[in-house]
Amino acid sequence: MPRPLLSLQSEALRAFLQRVARPIDFACRNAFAHLGTVRNLETFVAAQVRAALTELKFPRAIESDLLGLQHLFIGFHSALTPKQQRERLTQARTLLSHLQGTYLQLERNNEGGGEQTYRDVPGVHEGQPLWESSIQFVKGVGPKRALLLQRLGIETIEDALWNIPWRYEDRSKITCIKDVTPGMTATLSAEVVSVRATRSRVRRMSILDLTVDDGTGRLQAVLFNQPYLQDLVKLGTRLLLVGRIVTGQQGWLQLRIDVAHCEVIEQDTEVTLHAGRIVPIYHETKGWSSRQMRVLVRTVLDEYAARTSEILPLRVRAEHRLMPIPQALEEAHYPAGGTDLAALEQGRSAAHRRLAFEELFMLQLALANRRRRIREEHKPIRFDPHTPLLQRLSQLLPFKLTGAQERVLREIQADMVAARPMNRLLQGDVGSGKTLVALHAIIMACGSGCQAAVMVPTEILAEQHFANLKPMLEELGLQPTLVTGGHRYKGRAESLRQLQAGTAQVAIGTHALLQNDVQFSSLGLAVIDEQHKFGVLQRKTLMDKGYRPDILVMTATPIPRTLAMTVYGDLDVSIIDALPPGRRPVRTWLFSDSQRGRAWHIVREQLEQQRQVYFVYPLVEESEKLDLKAALQAAGTLQKDFSSYRVGLLHGRMSSPDKDRTMKAFKAGEIHILVATSVIEVGVDIPNATVMVIEHADRFGLAQLHQLRGRVGRSAHQAYCLLMAPAPRRGNAAERLHHGEEDVSLAQRRLEVMVKSNDGFLMAEEDLRLRGPGQWFGIRQWGLPEFRVANLLRDAELLQQARRAAFALIERDPHLKAPQHRLLRLAVERRWRMRLDLGSVS
Repeated sequence: MPRPLLSLQSEALRAFLQRVARPIDFACRNAFAHLGTVRNLETFVAAQVRAALTELKFPRAIESDLLGLQHLFIGFHSALTPKQQRERLTQARTLLSHLQGTYLQLERNNEGGGEQTYRDVPGVHEGQPLWESSIQFVKGVGPKRALLLQRLGIETIEDALWNIPWRYEDRSKITCIKDVTPGMTATLSAEVVSVRATRSRVRRMSILDLTVDDGTGRLQAVLFNQPYLQDLVKLGTRLLLVGRIVTGQQGWLQLRIDVAHCEVIEQDTEVTLHAGRIVPIYHETKGWSSRQMRVLVRTVLDEYAARTSEILPLRVRAEHRLMPIPQALEEAHYPAGGTDLAALEQGRSAAHRRLAFEELFMLQLALANRRRRIREEHKPIRFDPHTPLLQRLSQLLPFKLTGAQERVLREIQADMVAARPMNRLLQGDVGSGKTLVALHAIIMACGSGCQAAVMVPTEILAEQHFANLKPMLEELGLQPTLVTGGHRYKGRAESLRQLQAGTAQVAIGTHALLQNDVQFSSLGLAVIDEQHKFGVLQRKTLMDKGYRPDILVMTATPIPRTLAMTVYGDLDVSIIDALPPGRRPVRTWLFSDSQRGRAWHIVREQLEQQRQVYFVYPLVEESEKLDLKAALQAAGTLQKDFSSYRVGLLHGRMSSPDKDRTMKAFKAGEIHILVATSVIEVGVDIPNATVMVIEHADRFGLAQLHQLRGRVGRSAHQAYCLLMAPAPRRGNAAERLHHGEEDVSLAQRRLEVMVKSNDGFLMAEEDLRLRGPGQWFGIRQWGLPEFRVANLLRDAELLQQARRAAFALIERDPHLKAPQHRLLRLAVERRWRMRLDLGSVS
């Protein structure tokens, strides 16, 4: 029986969105940070649109959107400036969002057997979901202001409703001017009766000197460094002023208010939004103020809050005592009088808890559903845990596995013999022996007639793994091959031929493994080392080179529990929680520049004992912006300081042959001091290196410092990590930030944690507390979801509650087919389907 047209259209549109959204989302990510690396968008989008339109006939509204998308990318790389490219990408994401909404509408119509309807008339229509209703058509917005709101991530009415204030101010009491006293912080509502704009002589700071009158008296108001207000504040303008009352030269006879916050009130009716209550403060952008946002949100709440869909099941809301969603949105934006201001500021009010729970619950529901789907898959082969190659491997190894390694290996082997594909994360601190465990999994796969691939983030690490594993693999009768971008064409062509023919059983490489010309005969196991260095699409590409291969992802970066439950909620997790016997904890010391002589004494002492030393610098060349020592300049200086020893240099800009020669010389002991950037952060293993000197250690995150420290202490010899950090610059916070410095106390606390502990998991938790989830080890590239309300650090307990509730719901209703779960299923698909369908590992 032929499939209905509606179903074919839905499937084709979904496939189109998945193909096209990926490069566009990548180019937009992190404020367009990756835009320069994206190529051929014009030809790619045009080809995808042509293919979609020739494959199937779509309704006119969809065809118009598809052609509009193609038009946005005409001359994208050749004729547009970077600013114009960013504007086009923003418009493209809006169009894709609209098409995604159309796709879900097709899905709903397809399920219900209803007729498809397409609205060609712009505006907000009765019954139209708020998540596909453009903010442009809300009263007072329009196309120009809609572009401003896009900068704040607000494109739809739902976005506006969920644009929760970032802080609150208690302006519940408007003070009359006649009642102000020195020292108090007051909120005034008054009219401007005089204006004088000047500049200070010393710092050329703009000063706006006003006299304001509220009917009970007059007061001088001074605004510093807010020159944009000069065009807004005129005689007769009504202002809302918040600030501290101070005395002038005549004491009590000349009071003034030093204004910390000023808003122009255009209408008297708006006063109740901006004063006389706990007032929400929103993020702003040029051309759109917090005051304007309050007016917009009030309009949206009044017009559309009642249409907000309640997607959480009644059972879940009752069990966790969650208020209805319209009430939560109202109270999060405009808290009732008497609400605890501290709870609002910390995001711990009942309204915040309700909204955060919904976000966390939806993510955990998506992860639970994907885990269920993965567990229901069947792989075509079962690996043999009794292959003779494993017995021969144990005979070749000069040592036994630790208890922790054996436990983890049993968990991996149980997955590999199961009927479903393995999807496991292996965590282990630096030096805990993850590679050895992965080697056993590789041997088990190859001994069962399959191929294995090992993907690592750098060529140095790939070549090191290849050099270390090749002798052992060949002793077992297995042929490994190296696949990196730095290979000569002839060598690469031979490697690819062996992999495709199946004569090479193990491929070890970098991102080069993902290229289209790399084909496997029978890929059964993919091992991804330091997996956070790779994106979701890259891992999915490697998986697609085999038929449901087992996946083992590894990291030496300890992951805090809240992040693990969020990023890896669908993976089984194994942890190697013990180091091999004989390893000594690395001694870590912190030195300032004035104590450099003491640090150099330790270095010389170790060199005299024929040990080797790393010097790590955060930059390759001197930067005019940041006064940091760079590896290139430091190598020459260190050669003078340690003239009896040979100094080598390693950094990411070197060619692969030069890197290889340097590492081989260092490993052979021909280089005594290796000056490097953080390119040696991951995987480099030189047992004779016992000192790690990290210059400007205050510039590194805790996780990165811990990784660097893990490059030493890999033998029975005592190892040292010397943290060199300059003394804090004198001056205020603004001056430190001007010189590229962060909060000194924050950097100092980070370094103190390093000195006190070698426990990577403890440091990961502390790093999360210090830096927050958004910046933790550059974690956005891991696929960490961006929450609008929830905060993983603050809401750790709520996350666990949401996870338990979500997994319990999937147990009761695996496919969310129950009528009461229909809206929930559509909401989860809308937010997470496109992202989570990219791969079954994230």
